[in-house]
Amino acid sequence: MLRGQTDPITAVATAPGRGAVGIVRVSGRGLLPFVQTLLGRSLKPREATYLPLHDAQGQPIDHGLALWFPGPHSYTGEDVLELQGHGGPVVLQLLLARCLAVAQAVKPDGEPLLPGLRPARPGEFTERAFLNDKLDLAQAEAVADLIDASTEAAARSASRSLAGVFSERIHTLRDALIHLRMLVEATLDFPEEDIDFLQKADAAGQLQRLRSALADVQGQARQGALLRDGLKVVIAGQPNAGKSSLLNALAGAELAIVTPIAGTTRDVVQQTIQIEGVPLHVIDTAGLRDSPDVDEVEKIGIQRAWGQIERADAVLFLHDLTRSDRSDYQAADAAIAAQLRAALPAGVAVLQVWNKLDQCPDPAALAQRVHSGDLPLSAKSGDGLETLRQRLLALAGWQHAGDGLFMARERHLQALKRVGVHLDGAHALLALGAEHLDLLAEELRLAQHALGEITGEFTADDLLGEIFSRFCIGK
Repeated sequence: MLRGQTDPITAVATAPGRGAVGIVRVSGRGLLPFVQTLLGRSLKPREATYLPLHDAQGQPIDHGLALWFPGPHSYTGEDVLELQGHGGPVVLQLLLARCLAVAQAVKPDGEPLLPGLRPARPGEFTERAFLNDKLDLAQAEAVADLIDASTEAAARSASRSLAGVFSERIHTLRDALIHLRMLVEATLDFPEEDIDFLQKADAAGQLQRLRSALADVQGQARQGALLRDGLKVVIAGQPNAGKSSLLNALAGAELAIVTPIAGTTRDVVQQTIQIEGVPLHVIDTAGLRDSPDVDEVEKIGIQRAWGQIERADAVLFLHDLTRSDRSDYQAADAAIAAQLRAALPAGVAVLQVWNKLDQCPDPAALAQRVHSGDLPLSAKSGDGLETLRQRLLALAGWQHAGDGLFMARERHLQALKRVGVHLDGAHALLALGAEHLDLLAEELRLAQHALGEITGEFTADDLLGEIFSRFCIGK
């Protein structure tokens, strides 16, 4: 059981700073006497009431709305009170302090009116909703994903997850898995019966259909995770290849300083762009070179560039078409290519991009310098940029899945991967015959356990603490 999960809690439920409206939320069990004392009157459930919100001396702190949601028909499943006032930080803190003070008022029996009322931890209201079965864990995570969505597509996908689309897919897999487990365990429980439950029930076919359905969910989950997390793309190359110009062209804004002086970019410049709803975190880095002209500041910039490259999901290795026939430039590019191969983990794509196409109009010369599969473009004129955008989507693994996507996280992908491993093991054991049915049953049990981790049916408290600690306070 998570610590303090039965304490009544309160918090400002709107973002810090000034705004037109601010909300103070209180959640707990048995709030009715507290609400009547705080407001001096009763409230109709789920109906907004305009009234003054008084301090301890009876003077109005603010005039606003009060909403009363008796449990279990509330966001958290407990009694919930929401006070909506003007969104000034001082006003909201006064209302919050008033709630905490009223909770400590002494009843005739000497007990506090609402013992234990305390400020909520980050994500604790949504944590209560999960613990009280108002949301499963995937839906609870979708609340934070909806708040943090950086693109329209990500917001819509998070909304579908919050509505239960992802959870429904997991439950469908779980139900099919439970049915298959029942067949296997029935065969184990009744070995004296001369009945081959598995063969008659087409256990092999059921398992294969389950594996196919899992692969489909995994594909959609990968797309959902891409919408949530995006792709980290690092632009790398020699000085003056046009890295900053390319960042500016992709972002549609003058973010990085561009000059013909080598070493102009000395630190990392990052901008998140979106292509068809997919967030791409594009990073411009210092030009890579090994020269006696490099000063200490530029050396630090180059070190940071390699640090970004090592953590990249994809690298745009930018070449300069106007210098591509020079032997010293070719040697420097070859040295960077060797370093890239050594620095990058397996599977990280490197896209060879040739800039300054506008200064190299001769098709014959271009064909000699650019290899098949490389991408020529001009950051200045925009030629080739759309092709680059589509190549970046392809590198990300985007599949234009339409409006049916749900949001997913890396932990969901890892859980689904474990399900696949256990189902593969079950497939191999089923082919070996009846003497391995106990091991087959265990593989199916482990697969169900991994599925349950996604929706929170089987989840350790420390994982829950990690998940909800990343929410904002008040949510």
